[in-house]
Amino acid sequence: MGAVKVKIVEYEKYGEADVLNIVDRTAPIPADGEVLINIRAAGVNPFDWKLRSGYLQKFFKVEFPVYPGNEGSGVVAAVGPGVTNFKAGDEVSFLSRNIKQGCYAEQVAIETEHVVPKADHISFAEAAAWPLSGVTAWKALVETAPISKDMKVLIHGGAGGVGGMAIQIAKHRGAHVATTCSAANAEYVKSLGADEVIAYDNEDFSTAGKIYDIVFDTVGGDVHKNSYEVLKPGGTLVWIIAGPVEDLSEEFGVIRKLAVVENVVDALEGVAGLINDRVARPQVGPEFDLSDVAAAHIHSQSGHAKGKVILAIS
Repeated sequence: MGAVKVKIVEYEKYGEADVLNIVDRTAPIPADGEVLINIRAAGVNPFDWKLRSGYLQKFFKVEFPVYPGNEGSGVVAAVGPGVTNFKAGDEVSFLSRNIKQGCYAEQVAIETEHVVPKADHISFAEAAAWPLSGVTAWKALVETAPISKDMKVLIHGGAGGVGGMAIQIAKHRGAHVATTCSAANAEYVKSLGADEVIAYDNEDFSTAGKIYDIVFDTVGGDVHKNSYEVLKPGGTLVWIIAGPVEDLSEEFGVIRKLAVVENVVDALEGVAGLINDRVARPQVGPEFDLSDVAAAHIHSQSGHAKGKVILAIS
């Protein structure tokens, strides 16, 4: 009897979405401290298509083929040696920091420290929508900035996966939250808790004056450059790897910090707690079948995704 095969997405060169292929591989076997998960849904992130396109070559070196995807949800199929905190049948969310982990797949084996129980009140799509977005927002606002009660915070891209979680985290921690988004998404971001909405297709956020204690840049480029204009002296511009950025912190007398999404265990558990307590709710955007993975990447790459793009796998 031959080895069990499972489907997984891979690409063997940088390029457009058409380089993505679905192939069969031997099913993974959980090692010490790992669980084998039957994946029900996987999150599609801007990081995924930026890596695929070669945009992030100077930040991340990869060996081909690359197996994209590093977050999702599913059901534990088996546990490796030494695992006592999960058992077959457990419903879970997970986040891997291995950029070749391959969560656009039917199965994945992953370390238990990067796995948390799925909240009972959310769907598998919602359970796949929050791990990377939530951890990124937590890393930026809670561990890096850090945010505190009564601060004025501007979050760019509030309708996206990271921005939507950032709004909820900032609001929970007592901040006054402003966010940028398209006019079409204004009511959506208000529903997440935004106190103030700046519709970038109608107004220029950079004319607001130096009123914010923290700006969270999820976009880069001109957005990053113009964000210095609205920070109070001594304020903090916290950013994640997005578009090209220019460091103007000394010129404007502010602090500039890169939020690095590493050592994620505490952040993963922190966000899971907010979701379990119904303080934060994952935001699901369009859902695509695994066979439509290229379309999922194209939608994410359009820059108009609301919530997290999801691959439905089984």
